[in-house]
Amino acid sequence: MAAIELTDVTKRYGDTVALKQLSLRVEQGEIYGFLGPNGAGKSTTINLLLDFIRPTAGTVTVLGHDAQQESLAVRQNTGVLPEGFSVYNRLTGRKHVEFAIESKNATDDPDALLKRVGLAGDGDRKAGGYSKGMRQRLALAMAIAGSPDLLILDEPSTGLDPNGAREMRRIITEERDRGATVFFSSHILEQVEAICDRVGILRQGELVAEDTLDALRDETDAGTTLVITVGALPNEALAAVRDLAGVIDVTHDEDTLTVSCEDGSKTRVLTTLEDNGATVQDFSTKEASLEDLFASYTEVSA
Repeated sequence: MAAIELTDVTKRYGDTVALKQLSLRVEQGEIYGFLGPNGAGKSTTINLLLDFIRPTAGTVTVLGHDAQQESLAVRQNTGVLPEGFSVYNRLTGRKHVEFAIESKNATDDPDALLKRVGLAGDGDRKAGGYSKGMRQRLALAMAIAGSPDLLILDEPSTGLDPNGAREMRRIITEERDRGATVFFSSHILEQVEAICDRVGILRQGELVAEDTLDALRDETDAGTTLVITVGALPNEALAAVRDLAGVIDVTHDEDTLTVSCEDGSKTRVLTTLEDNGATVQDFSTKEASLEDLFASYTEVSA
C-alpha cells in the first residue's frame, strides 16, 4: 500500500490552475523529497493531503484513507511540521509537546522528545522566547510525538544552523528506519540530496520529474563536470572541445579546464584535447548536483 497517492488531481483557484492532473505515489517507508520553485504547487499539494483544501478533480489517498472523507484518521497517524510554525508565546515548550502527545492519544515522555530534538533543559521556558531554530526543533518534537506512520515536513531546516540541520537529518533518517514515511519539502537542496530516497520535481502544477537522484542524472542533460589539469593548451584544442557534441560549457582558468558535458562525452573530451596537442596532467569528475538537476527540470524557456 502506498503511503500517499494522488490520482489526476487538479486544483483551481478561480481562473488560476495550481495543480494540473497531478499523479503522485509515495511508497511506505521512504523519504520522498518534494521540490519545485515558488508557485509550483507544493503547498497546495500538502494542503490537499491534510484536507485543508479540497481538489477540484481527482482523488487523494493518505495511508489508505480518502484524505477528504477520512481526514481524522489521516491526521491521527500523521505528524506535521508546517512552514512558518507559530508557537503559543505564553506556553512552555513542554506544554506544546504535551499537547501534541495528548492530541494523538500517545504515551511519549515529553522530556525525552525535547531531548531528542536538542531542547533538553529548555522545556520550562516559554516558547515565545525561543529562537527561530528552537521553534523548528519544537515543531519537530511535536510532529514525531506518537511515532506517526507519516511525517509531512515543510521546510524543516528553516532557521537551523549547520549542526541543527545535521541533527534534523539524523532524526528524519531514524524515523524512516523505524518504518515511517517522510514527505519532505524544502528549498535547501543539499538537505534533500543528503537524505531522500526519491525526489519529485514540480513545475507549474505538473510533476516534470520523479525518480532516484542517480536515475534523474541519467535522464537529464545536466550531465557531468569534468575538471582537467592541463600543461600546454593550444587554442585549437580548446576550440575543438567546445565544438564537441555533448559539451555544454567550457571554462579555462590558468592550468584548469572545466568542462560541463553529457556523461557519454567525457572520454571524447580527453581524447580531443590530446589529439590537438594539449597535455592532460590530471582530471576528475563531479556528477550533476541536485541543484543542477533542479535547474534543468524547472527552467522555462522564454
